[in-house]
Amino acid sequence: MSRFKGVGTFLLITFGATWTVEITLCLQGFSLANPLVQILSLAWIAPAAAAFIVRRWVTREGFTDAGMALRLRAAWPHYLAAWLGPLAFAAAAVGIAAALGLWRPTLAPVNDLVPGLPWWAFLTVLMLLVPLLAPLYWGEEFGWTSYLRLRIFPGRPLAATLATGLIWAIWHYPLPFLGYIEFSNVTLGLLVWTVSFLCQEIILAWLRLRSGSIWTTSVAHAGNNMTLSLLTGTLLGETFDAIAATMLMTAPMAAVAGWILLSGRYRAVPQRPTHQPSAKPQDVSTWSSSRHHA
Repeated sequence: MSRFKGVGTFLLITFGATWTVEITLCLQGFSLANPLVQILSLAWIAPAAAAFIVRRWVTREGFTDAGMALRLRAAWPHYLAAWLGPLAFAAAAVGIAAALGLWRPTLAPVNDLVPGLPWWAFLTVLMLLVPLLAPLYWGEEFGWTSYLRLRIFPGRPLAATLATGLIWAIWHYPLPFLGYIEFSNVTLGLLVWTVSFLCQEIILAWLRLRSGSIWTTSVAHAGNNMTLSLLTGTLLGETFDAIAATMLMTAPMAAVAGWILLSGRYRAVPQRPTHQPSAKPQDVSTWSSSRHHA
């Protein structure tokens, strides 16, 4: 009963606060397509605030499974994957477009993003910014991947991940109606968007599991928004509409998500007592794999 109370309270606070602020800003004439407005909306912190409130005062379960430790030495390969993965996805997305003959390769649009800054310098600055921006995206990850995913379907890791990804997608549903993104067909756009969020959550949850830290997922989330979305939107935006561009971005993520699922990396094993010093970092959903390693 406590778990249901916690999940219900988390969702009520997260959706209520976020949607209220976004709709209010829109009614006041602010554009949610403006990155500054997005930051000031505090939507990115609502899931973290909700998770903190629930953990601290509603269920009083504390933060032992929140994955707050950085674990840089042990998890550096996963930090590297989280940092470089979105760049690889962007390269794959534009590569697919070029291979299909739908896009002529050119980096000219990236050269134009910052006058006087060539594409390679812009990309270098962008990649250096991603880890610095991870704390902003920690807000969502602390709520979705490090709280809801652990509570919604305990002992059923795949169901928990898919449910979390679906709820995360629904949380974004008002945005096409509030000027954040324009879909030529809203129904189809939301469907493609939902698939994209599901693939992202599968990958983010895998990073959380294998690294034992929520910070790896925060870096990946920052990369998805800053590197993947920005680069593909810039390079493909003049050729493809938002739906097609999202499909191209989703294709390489779907391939990686499929590999994660088919390779058995969501196999549940009995949870070892947390007081054993030799035990690997685990969370309450007992996600781990005794046969497969990253």
